[in-house]
Amino acid sequence: MKSDFLDYQAQTTPHPLGMEVSYAEGSFIFTTDGKRHLDFVAGVSACGLGHRHPKVIEAIKNQLDKYMHVMVYGEYIQSPAVEFTKLLAKHLPEPLSQTYLVNSGTEAIDGAMKLARRATGRSQIIAARNCYHGNSYGALSLMDYEERIAPFRPLVGDITHIQFNKDTCLDVITKTTAAVILETIQGGAGFILPTNDYLKKVKQRCEEVGALLILDEIQPGFGRTGKLFGFEHFEVVPDILVIGKAMASGLPVGAFTASKALMSLLSDKPKLGHITTFGGNPVIAAACQATLEVLTSTPIIEQIEQKELLFRKLLQHELISEVRGKGLMLAPVLQSEDVANHLVLESKEKGLILFWLLYEKKAVRISPPLTISEEEIEMGCGIIIDVLNSYVNSSSGE
Repeated sequence: MKSDFLDYQAQTTPHPLGMEVSYAEGSFIFTTDGKRHLDFVAGVSACGLGHRHPKVIEAIKNQLDKYMHVMVYGEYIQSPAVEFTKLLAKHLPEPLSQTYLVNSGTEAIDGAMKLARRATGRSQIIAARNCYHGNSYGALSLMDYEERIAPFRPLVGDITHIQFNKDTCLDVITKTTAAVILETIQGGAGFILPTNDYLKKVKQRCEEVGALLILDEIQPGFGRTGKLFGFEHFEVVPDILVIGKAMASGLPVGAFTASKALMSLLSDKPKLGHITTFGGNPVIAAACQATLEVLTSTPIIEQIEQKELLFRKLLQHELISEVRGKGLMLAPVLQSEDVANHLVLESKEKGLILFWLLYEKKAVRISPPLTISEEEIEMGCGIIIDVLNSYVNSSSGE
């Protein structure tokens, strides 16, 4: 199967990890050679409830017995999408009350950008340096990483960049600014948390000049940080919230949420201001609803802080300089890029799945299922420490 994978499926890198997946269950992925792999990545934060959570599988099967796609988004009333967006609004602060369902986080980013320009009549969008919001043309245009964007120019125009967590950049936000878009926690940059009330200061500045604040919760959202959404830690409410990844427990989905008054601007002048064929797909919306019900009716989110503390206790080693992040969105920073590469690749051989971050080459991603047990955390961290010990021993010639 590997040769067919390389021949017929378009590749994203010259050297994919190439694990041949047989099935997945809970916190584990099983490969066709019969090996079990503890998953510390969860599909890059997409499988928040682990693999094949029974409540999600039940919801999907029930919906499959009724109907799948019946009409493009927004024309027919389909109960899974209605019930999910209603439940989501119940758990969001005002004015975040109406949601547009799309197919991915990057499409949601594009929709949020369009909404901000439509609402303000302005064109400038401000993003952070080292941001990552996706790879569609709109989302890619927010990036400032020249190596990644240069081959695809020209991009969407009138994008300005500021330094995340730097207060002195806030005067760049002016009355010509449509929106400031930020990851609540910077992902690709190395799981960087906002500090010193940074997000509150950005929101205040936006309010002063009539710009909108868009927060990208595609990765921190749906429980990963120990609250349902990451912004809840920082006492700020965005004008537009962008979500995705874990909201359907492994099915492709994204959404952006705002006030009803803001969202209504996409329905007229012009009509179909944003349109999607498969957004709000009933099977995926059923998975979204089941996921949110599990997260809000069980102690899973309440247990995240204790699991984070356990990770931090166990991930102490001379080659780990710090552990960044919050909740189960963690990034051990190693002493060098070589150590990070060795850790990811050698852990894979020992049955533990880790992954890299986009910009911070010395860091390694740890974003396991939120349902991971303490015993599984201990098992995985034990492998990490063993791999790092072997690196030290081999470097010293022992």
